[in-house]
Amino acid sequence: MGVLMSKRQTVEQVQKEVQEEKEAEVGTSVVQEESSVNRAAWERLRDGRGVEPEEFDKTSRFVPPAFIRPTRKLDDDKPPDISLEPREPVVNDEMCDICEVWTAESLFPCRVCTRVFHDGCLRRMGYIQGDSAAEVTEMAHTETGWSCHYCDNLNLLLTEEEMYSLTETFQQCKVIPDCSLTLEDFLRFRHQAAKRGDSDRALSEEQEEQAARQFAALDPEHRGHIEWPDFLSHESLLLLQHLRPQNSLLRLLTSKERERARATFLARGSGGAISEAECRHAQHSWFCKRLTPAASCSVSVSHVGPIADSSPASSSGKSQDKVLLPPEQESRYVDWPTFLRESAIYILAARPNSAAIHLKPPG
Repeated sequence: MGVLMSKRQTVEQVQKEVQEEKEAEVGTSVVQEESSVNRAAWERLRDGRGVEPEEFDKTSRFVPPAFIRPTRKLDDDKPPDISLEPREPVVNDEMCDICEVWTAESLFPCRVCTRVFHDGCLRRMGYIQGDSAAEVTEMAHTETGWSCHYCDNLNLLLTEEEMYSLTETFQQCKVIPDCSLTLEDFLRFRHQAAKRGDSDRALSEEQEEQAARQFAALDPEHRGHIEWPDFLSHESLLLLQHLRPQNSLLRLLTSKERERARATFLARGSGGAISEAECRHAQHSWFCKRLTPAASCSVSVSHVGPIADSSPASSSGKSQDKVLLPPEQESRYVDWPTFLRESAIYILAARPNSAAIHLKPPG
């Protein structure tokens, strides 16, 4: 998987480039406009929001963006060896990922990867600002946890080829980047995306209803629109689900995510298998991200097991997690490899800190 380098040396280099560009004399208004675009792109990179290669003028003196998209290996579609036993040890890093210094201060651990961060470093880099700082402080030390800027952006999982395909779809469907979408905008995009390459094909009435339900899942606060990051993450997941085999998706899971999946399977299964209903219930449970005030904030995020059914986090949404299955599927049992393969895309979809459900499980 690629990384978004955010070490102090990289940031200082980026800031130096931006400062040099600001001080350079610009001869024409066209050059001024290009310079402004480049500076904005570098500022987004500095803030951890990611930058695409298309945003840089290759003829300019700017170096390529620090973010390097991942590449797929030749054998990534082969089944990885992820056994149910023994359990994997999960140990967080000891030094802050930004300043690379260990101190006795409280470190914010990521619930997805093993990176840890200083509160001050996150603020200085602009990764947490204003009201979000208090939420991060509260969530990072609960059982639910908090995702760092590497893991929060699901678009970073796409390769260059996959990102090119997604960008081309956005352009052909006239999607405006960085803008929120209403239900009408979302359904229009889904219709246009379905017809792309085949003018006679569009969404059926059932598919349109399904798209409307997904919009509601992306807008849990019922504001009437979904934010651009949520939309981008959702579309990135759909592309991953469409282009990559399940074995390839399994390779994207971190040790914390694999261990949480083990704990979930062992808690629900008996005899090396779980029922179809338990499998679907587990997939819905990945999205329990909001704890009630009664929940303790002293629980370490290094605990990566499932949220117990008796915990405050699960009781608040237990009724929503119940999944009704057809009678012929209720008797189906799922073993560990199948459970992990079918759950991989939903585990990835639960990474962002947003309350939105980026990929609503069936049922």
